[in-house]
Amino acid sequence: QVQLVESGGGLVQAGGSLRLSCRFSGLSFSLYDMGWFRQAPGKERVFVAAIRWTGGGPYYTDSVKGRFAISRDNAKNTVYLQMESLKPEDTAVYYCAGVPNGSSWPPQWYEYWGQGTQVTVSS
Repeated sequence: QVQLVESGGGLVQAGGSLRLSCRFSGLSFSLYDMGWFRQAPGKERVFVAAIRWTGGGPYYTDSVKGRFAISRDNAKNTVYLQMESLKPEDTAVYYCAGVPNGSSWPPQWYEYWGQGTQVTVSS
């Protein structure tokens, strides 16, 4: 059974940085494509970033390009989201998700989801 647990969220001032982590429990993390999503209050959950099982092909939504960086450490079964130059509009619950690697990129759906971690950016 795969479990995903996010950590690293918190309260930060605009312009600050945070690094989110997502620990994957289960078999074969290294064969999973991983993604980060976020859900702001009163809004739908939206895609933020994704990374291939190989560590390649990082893909970002336009609003975070140049500010966020997704990475993974397969030895630690962990995927990260480094967030820089944070803005109040980045405030959301951030979720990581995983899916066994496939031919489509970025993935169109994810099989496993974490419970989320709150990120709040004050102005």
